[in-house]
Amino acid sequence: AAAGLCPCRALFIRRGGALRALCGSVRGFAAGPETHFGFQTVTEAERREKIYQVFESVAKKYDVMNDSMTLGIHRVWKDILVHKMNPSPGTLLLDVAGGTGDIAFRFINYVRSVRERQLQRKLRHSQNLSWQEISESYQEDKSKSLGDSQVVVCDINKEMLKVGKQKAQHLGYSEGLSWVLGNAEELPFDDDKFDVYTIAFGIRNVTRIDLALQEAYRVLKPGGRFLCLEFSHVNNPLLSRLYDLYSFQVIPVLGEVIAGDWKSYQYLVESIRRFPAQEEFKAMVEDAGFFKVDYQNLNSGIVAIHSGFKL
Repeated sequence: AAAGLCPCRALFIRRGGALRALCGSVRGFAAGPETHFGFQTVTEAERREKIYQVFESVAKKYDVMNDSMTLGIHRVWKDILVHKMNPSPGTLLLDVAGGTGDIAFRFINYVRSVRERQLQRKLRHSQNLSWQEISESYQEDKSKSLGDSQVVVCDINKEMLKVGKQKAQHLGYSEGLSWVLGNAEELPFDDDKFDVYTIAFGIRNVTRIDLALQEAYRVLKPGGRFLCLEFSHVNNPLLSRLYDLYSFQVIPVLGEVIAGDWKSYQYLVESIRRFPAQEEFKAMVEDAGFFKVDYQNLNSGIVAIHSGFKL
């Protein structure tokens, strides 16, 4: 249409279009780099806000939905993660994005069990002690059931931490447990502080995964271990098709029925599909500086546990 206009007017229209495009680019730059929120394209700032709203919305029903979505198998996956960690009394654990306490409580139970076995072995070898001395020694050691172990739960979402604290109180967990509001991309902890860093079903919700991995490396002590449990890419074609059908057709419906929130669970399904495949994520962990990086697929890659060490 512009071809039929006078040359000056056509030039003005072309320049006007270029100016509008330039203004659009400037606005986009001002809003921040683009990223994804599920299958949507958004700015990093928008993504952080949307993800915060998702977990604020689902916090109270988070555990019930986990059981419903995975038929309870998430409990087994988390048990495997803690057994892979194999913490000993005295271990200092940072559990990031662990607001509802699932990993923290398992860690405490595991260390208590190890501590109890150590105590029993010690008493079996104390043949020369009197019954009273054995009893006093047992009670003294029993009062320190974690052997100086500590777990710090760090989560960016206040509602998730609130749910976790309520669970801890209800289940009787208090010793060796603390709760911190913090961002995985900028952790509020000193360098070289923790023996183990865990993040379970949380890293795919981090906007800058590279920054989160760098922070994990920073806060770990030399010799410390990084462990990540996350949904991954299924390596069985038939199972993959069934899994996609279940994910997109069933999980959002469960979210609506149980939590009254279709959109949040639609996002969670989409976020799984956007998360890097096992080898790609392994390379990201290595790029952050970790050594001896490997992963273990569970249930044909529905989830994977990635492991690495700070040397």
